[in-house]
Amino acid sequence: MINLKNKTIFITGSSRGIGREIALMCAQHGANVVIAAKSATPHPKLAGTIHSVAKEVEEAGGKALAIKLDVRDEGLVNEAMKLTAETFGGIDVLINNASAISLTRLQDTDIKRFDLIHSINIRGTMVCSKAAIPYLKKSNNPHIITLSPPINMAAHWLKPFIPYTLSKYGMTLLALGLAEELRSDGISSSTLWPQTAIATAAIQFALDDSIMKKSRTPRIMAEAALEIIKTENQELTGQTLVDESLLREKGVTDFDQYKFDPEADELMRDLFLDN
Repeated sequence: MINLKNKTIFITGSSRGIGREIALMCAQHGANVVIAAKSATPHPKLAGTIHSVAKEVEEAGGKALAIKLDVRDEGLVNEAMKLTAETFGGIDVLINNASAISLTRLQDTDIKRFDLIHSINIRGTMVCSKAAIPYLKKSNNPHIITLSPPINMAAHWLKPFIPYTLSKYGMTLLALGLAEELRSDGISSSTLWPQTAIATAAIQFALDDSIMKKSRTPRIMAEAALEIIKTENQELTGQTLVDESLLREKGVTDFDQYKFDPEADELMRDLFLDN
């Protein structure tokens, strides 16, 4: 049994989807969980707010702090980190989960849309990481986990949606750079990406509802994140990790348990992965 009692996990974009699932997984192991996202009031089409997830976290056995947060606002991010440390005594893990998706060609992408994607994905990840570092330095096993893919330079991934690819690869480069910059501080920085599509509202709205049936549930990503959190001595720092591969290395053999549709024969491989 993993014990995260007195450990504080700060998760951006955690009012739904993968972020919410990681929050609940950490809560089940006794963690203090910060639910930091923009969704403070119910959305007509999307379930979940920071407050509903905070309630779920506490019901699961953790302690919760709900913070309405736009990761693009440096001042608000700094205040959120300060409030977290004042509430729980520090920060042990930052999970950069907040992200915007837009699968369009460069020629078809409005520059304002690109600015939004860039400001959330790359800039937001940088702002949150920078703000968390002073607190992470005081932890005895600190981690930064960024949800972004291995960098695949194959032409068939460079071509289709350049603006989004730039932003996600930028997140990965940032995570890899932080692994080196923070190595002497004892802070681990790694990335995590799903082997298959994950059944979330983002998939449902950005792609096609039929993809949901070819997806896995967010639980696989939550269990993979937990495996990273429990590693010590920067064992995984500087690595671009994929959920299935990581869990296989940790002894998991039954992956049918993660299927969104138990009857699905074939799952959709996620973006940027070829094998």
